[in-house]
Amino acid sequence: MSVRIAPSILSADLARLADEIAMVEAGGADWIHIDVMDGRFVPNLTFGAKVIESVRKLTRLPLDVHLMVVEPENYFESFAEAGANGMTIHTEVSPHLQRQLNRIRELGCRAGAVLNPSTPLNAVSEVIPDLDLLLIMTVNPGFGGQQFIKGSVDKVRRAREMLAENGSTAYLEVDGGIDRSTIKSVWEAGADTFVAGNAIFNAKDPKAEIGELRARCTIEV
Repeated sequence: MSVRIAPSILSADLARLADEIAMVEAGGADWIHIDVMDGRFVPNLTFGAKVIESVRKLTRLPLDVHLMVVEPENYFESFAEAGANGMTIHTEVSPHLQRQLNRIRELGCRAGAVLNPSTPLNAVSEVIPDLDLLLIMTVNPGFGGQQFIKGSVDKVRRAREMLAENGSTAYLEVDGGIDRSTIKSVWEAGADTFVAGNAIFNAKDPKAEIGELRARCTIEV
């Protein structure tokens, strides 16, 4: 199973964004993860279309955009136009989830659904054929640098089983508290795509840290 590492620019030094992105790209990052927060669904405010557009100019890597917003459909067109390759929306604020996922795909982007720690897997059971990606939050969203919720490992395992039972080829992504000490457990549980912010950008050698994280998914450590 291939492993994708997606550094989250939420933890990058935004004053040096071009350098930070060049550094993780040189370190072998697979995707760049961009957290969009609206101050309503989660407490913080972060990036919008302008930042996506800026990052798009800085890298050829796929841009993995996580919408922590209410009414995410209001952003689809502008984010696709800005250069997003994938958009992931929260089931908790998407009553028309199937239609919303379809719209993301119509815009030429990978369509993903996100589950908060307290949201059961059956929130996506009816839309598995419409998923290109399923994101399991391993912390409650809204802040970087939070502690990994250990119960998430079993949820990731059950998510992998659910995808397999339905013949889905969707990526299974995890986000929150992913570092050297936690990545192996969720990889063994079936995750294949890993969002890491602080673990990479606060490391002594961020460029090398991506390889360190990947190594923990392939060898005994």
